[in-house]
Amino acid sequence: MATLRGNAGGYGMGAPTYGGGISDASQESNTLDAIRQQTSKIEDLLDNIAEPVKPYLPAIGRFLIVVTFLEDALRIITQWSDQLLYLHDYRHIPSGLTHAFLILNVIAMTVCSTLVIARKHSDYAVAGLIAVVVVQALGYGLIFDLNFFLRNLSVMGGLLMVLSDSWVRKTQVFAGLPQLEEKDRKMYFQFAGRVLLIFLFVGFVFSGTWSIGRVVVSSIGLVACIMVVVGFKAKWSATLLVVILSIFNVLVNNFWTLHEHHPHKDFAKYDFFQILSIVGGLLLLVNSGPGQLSYDEKKKVY
Repeated sequence: MATLRGNAGGYGMGAPTYGGGISDASQESNTLDAIRQQTSKIEDLLDNIAEPVKPYLPAIGRFLIVVTFLEDALRIITQWSDQLLYLHDYRHIPSGLTHAFLILNVIAMTVCSTLVIARKHSDYAVAGLIAVVVVQALGYGLIFDLNFFLRNLSVMGGLLMVLSDSWVRKTQVFAGLPQLEEKDRKMYFQFAGRVLLIFLFVGFVFSGTWSIGRVVVSSIGLVACIMVVVGFKAKWSATLLVVILSIFNVLVNNFWTLHEHHPHKDFAKYDFFQILSIVGGLLLLVNSGPGQLSYDEKKKVY
């Protein structure tokens, strides 16, 4: 969302090296198996704790994913004059187009968000919301803002998780194009969604002031992000990221504690709702798992 905000061994050593390679590979496999055993115990504990809310995770996740779009639509409506002024005076967009731009954005975000929550026409709804992200980046001139770019990659990752969570096979296929089975579509979109989801945390790691606490949290979070991407204990690592991001969000982006006219209130509010959306995508990952393109699924095959 981009609405206006406030201010050598030699060759002859081949045989020993080969044997050492097998030993190293065996040791690595044993280490991974040990990690899997320990994390399995943690997953079982988390499953028991989350059992009462598990049936509601998909609904909660879908709502959180679109909450930033709903907040953005409300912001445009309540700050209508300021939005028009910025688009006209700073972005040099003609007056008629500024009105159409804002109206279309409000309608698209409201309608598509409602469809996502209701699990209706999710493919069209997700496409609409992704289009909103791209159009706003161009309209508000934030396409080259790295922080904005990384955050919205994560938001789009959450939207792809929505798509993979509710993909329905089409009855009509475009002529001449190969058709993917529903499970294949879900598999690829799950993978793309998990990869994109972690970009927000990458942006967090490489921005801000460093401290001992930040180094510890960043290190743990980066390990969890890598686990999410490769699909190794993805549910456990996604849960860990949910906890880290939720605590960070409440402690740092607590916009409700700021005065109404505080210059950073809008920034904090914007960041708060965007992180909520990414948390929603992670909750869908916790609920549905990493999919077939993952280390966890590969281990099941063998």
